[in-house]
Amino acid sequence: MAWTRRSRRGKESFGFPDENASAPRSNNPPKRGGLDLLLADDGGVPDFIMLEHIDEASFMDNLKTRFSRSEIYTYIGEVVVAMNPFRSLEIYNSKMVKDYRGREMYERPPHIFALADAAYRTMKRRSMDTCIVISGESGAGKTESSKIIMRYIAAVTNASKQDEIERVKGMLLRSNVILEAFGNAKTNRNDNSSRFGKYMDINFDFKGDPVGGHIKNYLLEKSRVIHQQEGERNFHIFYQLLAAAGDAMLRDLGLNRDAAAYTYACAGRTTKVPKIDDRKDFQEVNAALQTIGFTNSLQVTIWKLVATVLHLGDLKFVPRGSDACHVDDTSKLNTIGKLLDCSAENVGKALTKRTIAGRGETIETNLNKEKAMVTRDTFAKALYDRLFSYVVSAINSALEVANDDQKNTVIGVLDIYGFEIFERNSFEQLCINYCNEKLQQLFIELVLKREQEEYKNEGLVWQDVKYFNNKVICDLVEAPRSGILAILDDGCMQVGRTTDNMVLQSMDKQLGRHGHYFSRQTHNELRDLRRNADFRLKHFAGDVTYSIEGFLEKNKDTLFQDIKRLLFNSRNYDIKTMWPDGDLDKRAVTRRPPTAGKTFKQSMQALVEQLQSKEPFYVRCIKPNDQKSSTVFNIDLCRNQVRYLGLVENTRVRGAGYAHRLPYDHFLLRYKMVCPHTWPKFRGSDKDGVMAIVKHLRLSTASSNQASHDVAMGKTKIFISKARTLAMLEQRRAKEIPKLVIKIQAVWRRAIAMRYFKRLKAAFTIKQAFKRYKTTGYLAKIFRTFKGVKQDPNLGRDARWPVPPKVLRPFQGYLQRIHKTWRAGVMVRRLTRQEQIDMRLKVLAYPYFAGKKVDWGIRQVWIGNYLSRRSTAHDADAYKKAMEGYKSKKMYRQILFSSIALKLNSKGKANKRALVVTDTSVMKLDPVKFKLKSGTSENIPLNLITEIRVLKDGPPLICLATSDGRDIVACLDGDDRTSELVARILHHLNPKKRGNSASAAAKIPKVKISNTITFNFKGKPTTLRVQRDTLAKEEAFKKQGKEFIFITA
Repeated sequence: MAWTRRSRRGKESFGFPDENASAPRSNNPPKRGGLDLLLADDGGVPDFIMLEHIDEASFMDNLKTRFSRSEIYTYIGEVVVAMNPFRSLEIYNSKMVKDYRGREMYERPPHIFALADAAYRTMKRRSMDTCIVISGESGAGKTESSKIIMRYIAAVTNASKQDEIERVKGMLLRSNVILEAFGNAKTNRNDNSSRFGKYMDINFDFKGDPVGGHIKNYLLEKSRVIHQQEGERNFHIFYQLLAAAGDAMLRDLGLNRDAAAYTYACAGRTTKVPKIDDRKDFQEVNAALQTIGFTNSLQVTIWKLVATVLHLGDLKFVPRGSDACHVDDTSKLNTIGKLLDCSAENVGKALTKRTIAGRGETIETNLNKEKAMVTRDTFAKALYDRLFSYVVSAINSALEVANDDQKNTVIGVLDIYGFEIFERNSFEQLCINYCNEKLQQLFIELVLKREQEEYKNEGLVWQDVKYFNNKVICDLVEAPRSGILAILDDGCMQVGRTTDNMVLQSMDKQLGRHGHYFSRQTHNELRDLRRNADFRLKHFAGDVTYSIEGFLEKNKDTLFQDIKRLLFNSRNYDIKTMWPDGDLDKRAVTRRPPTAGKTFKQSMQALVEQLQSKEPFYVRCIKPNDQKSSTVFNIDLCRNQVRYLGLVENTRVRGAGYAHRLPYDHFLLRYKMVCPHTWPKFRGSDKDGVMAIVKHLRLSTASSNQASHDVAMGKTKIFISKARTLAMLEQRRAKEIPKLVIKIQAVWRRAIAMRYFKRLKAAFTIKQAFKRYKTTGYLAKIFRTFKGVKQDPNLGRDARWPVPPKVLRPFQGYLQRIHKTWRAGVMVRRLTRQEQIDMRLKVLAYPYFAGKKVDWGIRQVWIGNYLSRRSTAHDADAYKKAMEGYKSKKMYRQILFSSIALKLNSKGKANKRALVVTDTSVMKLDPVKFKLKSGTSENIPLNLITEIRVLKDGPPLICLATSDGRDIVACLDGDDRTSELVARILHHLNPKKRGNSASAAAKIPKVKISNTITFNFKGKPTTLRVQRDTLAKEEAFKKQGKEFIFITA
């Protein structure tokens, strides 16, 4: 959050921008407490009371130093002096709110948050009303300071997020938008100058949450409605309406968008301000009106009255004879009548005639042109003033506390005009400066009263403080019979024509000897005063010269009853309600209304009484320059404001006697590290601990009978007399803090490490116990599931495994493998030896044939030596006899496989042979006598086989590819036994099988299953494929081109 330039008013203002804004950080968040900054001698002291010499030169030097370092806040005790920085400062974000929330003012660097929090805490803890008085000249940031205070209070309240509290907070914040639009204007000093005084009460419930509020407005600058100085504008709302209202709305109001076309809007010859976006502001005003709850009919009435004021300024009067006149343009009159819901005739009559009542009769007199113009201007001012008051009243109705029976506490925020000295000062400046005199008097009295009460309560002797008591100036203005306001009222009451000059003569006569009143008639040596035109008052802030011209007229503020009666008889309910004093019969004799001066005096007295009933807090705003520059410090301008606000005087009063004081417990907590007797914990009373520190540092006390002492001991507080004593305490504390930080860090890090270790150990213990618990439970389920598994015919094959914990999922996989291995072992042991051999061969063949060959013989009984079985197809006895002969010749030791096969010979023809696979070779024998023909192609060593190729579907074709090109291509007789042949060869040639000489030198051949078989025929690669022929009588091989065909039925 930052004090930002906002386009909606063109004013340097405190804004609360987006948290995520990427604006450069101009002022880093404070890292040290407020008193710590005493050590930063190059940045000035944070509290003017800490100045070694309290005089104007030292005050200004410290103010300038802090401004140059972007330290815009400085204290005078509990008073905040705020400099307008005219640039964005990142010191209002949520982190800063957190830093200042619930902290004492001295614990953090000076900030308006600290004062707002102090006011809020005082209200909440002590259940007493508080108020914050904000003062300063135009452009110093008063209005924006009040917004920041309200937003801070909104940020620290409603922890429970109740909708009703949020609604009230929203209305409190949005009310500022409406009040600025209707009560602020561009002046030559400030683009968003408040032209009225405002006091807002915020009501809080017992929990400290805002539940309602009330606004009181003071002395709206009505004269601005009809006249503005060159370079200034009327109130913002006129230009917002013309710039942003819809075309249809403007037509209904009889307006156009050119503000220069309206006399009241262009009197200052300025209708637009570069830094103000009237269109956007108008949208915000409408949104605020909706949020607060203004009805649609009331909003329409408001725009009608604003338009009426603009139209009134364009009314022209034409003389009719010497003592009468009439309105020149009746169309304008008709428009005004339409907007006011009155007849145009009655409007014209109220502006050009006057009804005088007396003794039950009425007399109607005409007004000449000059009087009619005065009536028109008075009408416009009164109409806008009533509208403004009615808007404030509507806001108050919306903010009214719902349940008034409950006890509520209040924080008041006063945003009042600052002291004003212009080249030409009139009645308004007298009232404003009188207001500042009253507030200054109240401030001094409250500060002195608070000091006296504190000294008395603490048992210290109060020393009288010399200061300028401006009560004499307040009496000069407000005294009942001899004051300036009383003399003005007398002039208004006199029968006949009383002039401003006559009032000045009366003031000279009654006040001429007063030490603070001067005029040319009473002090002829004052050549700069105009004779019979000026008078001068010696205010606490300086001398101000006033021009008497217009005082009487502005004090009378007379509005004829005809105008009031006209508006009361309006058909518009809201307009009628605004003018209850118009409900009088024409013949009724009305009392003279109270004068403006008397009304303002009474409101000031009521305000002072209200402030006296509350605990006050003060914000003094200062404008560093007129150029709105963030770097220029105009020493003369700032010096004048310091004088106007009486800041040096305030510092002297506040710093008289003892510059600083702290409760014993706070002092001991802050400085106990400077004394070994009090660190780390003092066992005794807080006062005894403070005394131990004082003695250790050898500070002199008031009871030591020394003319100059360092501290005084009260009942509950210690009082420090000199700034250098406090600076010495801070230096000693700052010296010890790094040592303590190191110790605290070491202890804290050890504590963190120990806590982490204990948590880690506990976590490990819990984890282990939990794992044991889950594992034990899981194993118990396993035992229950597989209990009696040996008696199960399926050996637990269909058992449902329990769901394991995540950590035991891999373990369950191992268990399942163990169970499958055990089950397989049991099943294998139940088989005969031949069944076991058969099963092992099928297991060996499974990876090669499963899923690749449909019927690969897994359900058949594998015999191996099929030719040894008796059959009609061959002579088993002859086969056995022949094989015994070969065995005796040591041609083999074991027969692996034998079968009748149709073999492809070297001529490409089919020959029937007995295919016998032994442990040493593949023998191709005569199928009748089983003789081995001569030639190497009839007996191929087993270790030459490199690949076995099997046909995927169809007849049991097989190719035994050899490394020397003597490939054997054959079709086995009977059932498909190709898988058995492959398994027996692979099993025999397995290197892990011991005692087999053939397998020792051979490699395991590859196995390939496909739809065609490739083989080597006479040194050339050739393909064999199957061709089905239903007419074929027998199976045969046939060469067809470059490939072979196996013909089968």
